[in-house]
Amino acid sequence: MLAICASHSPLMLTDIEHTDAARQQQFHAALDRSRAAIAGYDPDVVVVFGPDHFNGLFLDLMPSFCIGLEAESAADWGLEPARLNVASAVALGLVRALRAADFDVAFSHRMTVDHGITIPLHKLAGGLTRYPVVPIVIDCAADPRPSFARCRALGTAVGRHLASTGMRVAILGSGGLSHDPPTPRIAEAPAHVVERLIVRHTPSADDLRQRETRVLAAARALVAGGGPCRPPSRDFDSRFLERLVAQDMAAFDAYTDQAVDREGGFGGHEVRCWVATLAAMRAAGPVDVALGWYDIVPEWITGMAVVEMRHRDDGRLQAAPAHEPAHGDA
Repeated sequence: MLAICASHSPLMLTDIEHTDAARQQQFHAALDRSRAAIAGYDPDVVVVFGPDHFNGLFLDLMPSFCIGLEAESAADWGLEPARLNVASAVALGLVRALRAADFDVAFSHRMTVDHGITIPLHKLAGGLTRYPVVPIVIDCAADPRPSFARCRALGTAVGRHLASTGMRVAILGSGGLSHDPPTPRIAEAPAHVVERLIVRHTPSADDLRQRETRVLAAARALVAGGGPCRPPSRDFDSRFLERLVAQDMAAFDAYTDQAVDREGGFGGHEVRCWVATLAAMRAAGPVDVALGWYDIVPEWITGMAVVEMRHRDDGRLQAAPAHEPAHGDA
């Protein structure tokens, strides 16, 4: 198996003013290298661990983990809605295997996935339909969330089953690193916003424009040194990436929501998807982990990184080329 973990920010889909064009170019170049690796691997199926941002899952019924047996994309951030090429039989087999292993994962025959799933598919897998896909949504936004230990256990169970199928599997871990977007919190939101978090609905084009305008304004304010978003944390990101490369699963098990809120921001909880990805790879055999690129992109309000994982019998991963450094200078 081959795995890519990559940060996403919907702001990377906009023409927001850049603070350093080279930094964005380096991130996209790292994505290009990983996309080429996936194309060269030619997987039978692509499994995505990703978050939702209250576009597909709502607080009327919020599962910790949900596998899509059929799925379509939301129309957020200018991405055209489309039906995913879901490997339904593979997804159903995974649900059955997890249930048999006493892992009560939810499933959906009408899943809606947003940019947390679609950005990595577009940027790394060549689109929503290039490969058969199995979307796995992890609750990273709605408190209380599944623990990091439980996310690791999910990844382990998923990887164990996938290894038993004999398929060539590519896994994408989407989300993070540190960021503190203006996502509404139910404990603090006004009544009309709480209603949107609870009641399932399809936002209108005007709803989406208003939401995206607020995020763009927050990003510009952050670049100028204002709120409401806290800036990304290089310390949080560096510690997490060091532990990921070292495969320090015990350290991840010890992560708490309170610490992530404090150090990585509200969006930092999405690193659960990276932990699940690493656990899945480890369940299928010894794995090498290589950091392809990392830096903070202020106008995207996020610590951005690309990490590649490959089983040792597939060939050892190489570090990023010297002319495209793994770490930015800023």
